Amino acid sequence: MPNPRSDKGSSRERELVDMFWDAGFGVVRAPASGSATERPLPDLVAADGERTIAVEAKSSGDDSVYIEGREAEELIEFSRRFGARARIGVRFDREDWYFFHPGDLHVTGGGNYRVKLEKALQEGEDFHELVGESTQEKLDEVE
Repeated sequence: MPNPRSDKGSSRERELVDMFWDAGFGVVRAPASGSATERPLPDLVAADGERTIAVEAKSSGDDSVYIEGREAEELIEFSRRFGARARIGVRFDREDWYFFHPGDLHVTGGGNYRVKLEKALQEGEDFHELVGESTQEKLDEVE
């Protein structure tokens, strides 16, 4: 029987693949990345000849997204070996994608990570920033 939660995650990953492709990146999605191999493998890797980005993608219908500590550690390890920028991509229902380095996330008591919707909207790097199409200017940085 299909898992609706898994199907939604796969659909969101494919959405990201299309976004990277449309932005001029080559992109590879690793379906079932966490269970497909014993080696660290992110959900997708994208590159445009100047930038290489490894992404662990998470989505939620709630106001929080949780990332297992193991997933974040494996993303960092893969990115280090591959020469990629490690990013956790989060997508909340009816919102855009936002990206964080794992080190910028809240660590929960169990050693896992959490991103709240409010933090994503205020501090997250949007897709256009991630791929170098724009830069974010925060109000407290304006003179």
